[in-house]
Amino acid sequence: MSEGIRLNKYLSEAGVCSRRTADDYIEKGLVKINGETAITGQRIMEGDTVTFKGKTIKNHDKSVILAYYKPTGLTCTAAKEDPDNIFDHIHYPIRLQYVGRLDKDSQGLLLLTNDGDLSNAVSKSINNHEKEYRVRVNKPVTEEFLRGMAEGVPILDTVTKKCRLKKIDNYSFYIVLTQGLNRQIRRMCDYFGYKVINLKRIRVCNIKLGNMKPGELRKLTPAEEAELRQMVGDFGGRKRKAGI
Repeated sequence: MSEGIRLNKYLSEAGVCSRRTADDYIEKGLVKINGETAITGQRIMEGDTVTFKGKTIKNHDKSVILAYYKPTGLTCTAAKEDPDNIFDHIHYPIRLQYVGRLDKDSQGLLLLTNDGDLSNAVSKSINNHEKEYRVRVNKPVTEEFLRGMAEGVPILDTVTKKCRLKKIDNYSFYIVLTQGLNRQIRRMCDYFGYKVINLKRIRVCNIKLGNMKPGELRKLTPAEEAELRQMVGDFGGRKRKAGI
């Protein structure tokens, strides 16, 4: 690192945030280098100490991407005051951030990484990256319900993007979304008078939950990581055709 590394890249690789968000934090004076307020475009040299909101940030040369089966009852937050925060249950040795949250009552696949740019790319709905869920509801699933869900539902002052659904049995179905509105599936079902009994995310992009158990954590295989990076590197919003 003889020529140093740009500060926004340093923060991204440390898992703090994306490069774009890092620039915002720098402009707001939230980042310091060796005790001095940092400026946009500044470079980090070997031996420099970087702090964000008063906390020292350590850069990790190698990015880490993990698949985690989030159980119900845990919260997607790093807030220590929340005893149900996922990171206190994972106990991973380096700082990570989650990619696309799951609400406390939901379970399933959650990607964790220290690569802020990767996290930002996957999370942005503009890239049309798919998330697949298995959903169980409180009354029989009808064809009318499936068609209505697929065509788009008015929630949160917008209409959801068209999506794909496939009936599993009388009370369950698969759904593939390319956006991530707050409690989206639950709100969509509520619109048609259905209540979600169980919601499990089983795929994010090319990464599948498979036979993982609740609370289990695993590193992506080299093939999984390579395909994921290729997918999110296409900022033109290429759609993946896998799944239902």
